[in-house]
Amino acid sequence: MAELMNADQGDAEDLAEVDPTRRRRRRRRGLIIAASVVTILVAVPGAYVVWALTAPVGDPVLTFEEPQVASPAAASISLPLDGASAISVSGADEYLGSEASGTWLTSGTDEPRPIASISKLITALVILDAHPLADATEPGPTITFDKADHDLYDEYYVMGATIAAMPTGSSMSLHDALATMLIPSASNYAEAVSTWAFGSQGAYVRAARDWLAAHGLSGTTIVEPTGISSRNMSTPSDLMAIAKLAAAHPAIAAIAATRSLTVAGPGAMSNTNDLLGREGITGLKTGNLGEGTYSLLYTATVDAGAAQPLSVTGVVLGGFSRGSVDSDVLATLGTLRAGFHDVVVATEDQDVGSYATPWGSTARVVISEGASVFTWSDTPITTSSDLTAPETYADGEPVGTITWTAGPNSTSAELHIAGTIEPPSTWWRLTHPAELWAAQHGD
Repeated sequence: MAELMNADQGDAEDLAEVDPTRRRRRRRRGLIIAASVVTILVAVPGAYVVWALTAPVGDPVLTFEEPQVASPAAASISLPLDGASAISVSGADEYLGSEASGTWLTSGTDEPRPIASISKLITALVILDAHPLADATEPGPTITFDKADHDLYDEYYVMGATIAAMPTGSSMSLHDALATMLIPSASNYAEAVSTWAFGSQGAYVRAARDWLAAHGLSGTTIVEPTGISSRNMSTPSDLMAIAKLAAAHPAIAAIAATRSLTVAGPGAMSNTNDLLGREGITGLKTGNLGEGTYSLLYTATVDAGAAQPLSVTGVVLGGFSRGSVDSDVLATLGTLRAGFHDVVVATEDQDVGSYATPWGSTARVVISEGASVFTWSDTPITTSSDLTAPETYADGEPVGTITWTAGPNSTSAELHIAGTIEPPSTWWRLTHPAELWAAQHGD
């Protein structure tokens, strides 16, 4: 029994020696585990905070729409309602097409009508074809008028034609004689000078017919040089060609554009064309044989705002009165000019888009300045843009250009940011992990 008691006592002593070591080991493990847990509990949130505060947030999203510009209203060119008319426009091929420099617009029919004193323009062209002048200032040969020429004054006076003094034995240059024929439309000068040029009226008429045939003017008939005969006739299409020949002749073009002139013999003279200088009109010749036969063959230089002025050639035949013809021609040229216009395509600070962010910061994309494009009539206007990525998304930063095109013309304006994209707040970063994850991984 004593031995057993001794043995138990020894084991207890051994256990007493072992338990403190175990306790120390257990305590050490607990401390390690506790420290690890604390470390994890501290490190994980810290890593999240670092990640959340430094994670990329992606670029602001652009919403952009090119502003569309409605085509302007179509031009409406006013043409005479009476008789017949035609108009040609050169210098606007890029707007109107090359065919406009031929015969662009017409009204009425192309049948022959009496041309009255427009005949004198043809007479001048036929005379200068046989007796050319080198330029607009050359006087040319001297013409001396005899008694037969002087008698023409009374002859045409009786017929009610326009006349100018032609004293027997007086003389003047061919240039001045043609000017007296064309500016006040003196019929006695038309016959006298054409007789001088060809020897007789019969010879003149043959020369006129040959000249017309040589230029392919089959719709025109000339039986005498003044136009007092209603048998002197032409078509709008032929007269357009005649007008261009006259406008291209330096002497005739200069005479036709002269408002008034004083020449020894006939004295002071005024042009029968009251429209000279109005709406850019530079010539050419009036004509009338009474009510319903008023005519005008005209040229005009129209500044419509294009790169160069437009050269207009036109004719009106068979107008009711001089006033109605003049009014019709002014309306035609006025509506032509109005057909060319600037179309406003943008206003300053006009919104065309916006930038937005998940955290609620936004900014607008605006057009920096107002813009307009020059065009003709209802030419369609197209829009295109060239955008660049912003660097700072700060107010006023350029972000590209926008361009409008109408026919041959274009205009551009700069785009910029209005407002500033602010960075996300710390609180937003910490409370929006899903958005940060999506931005980082492109989701």
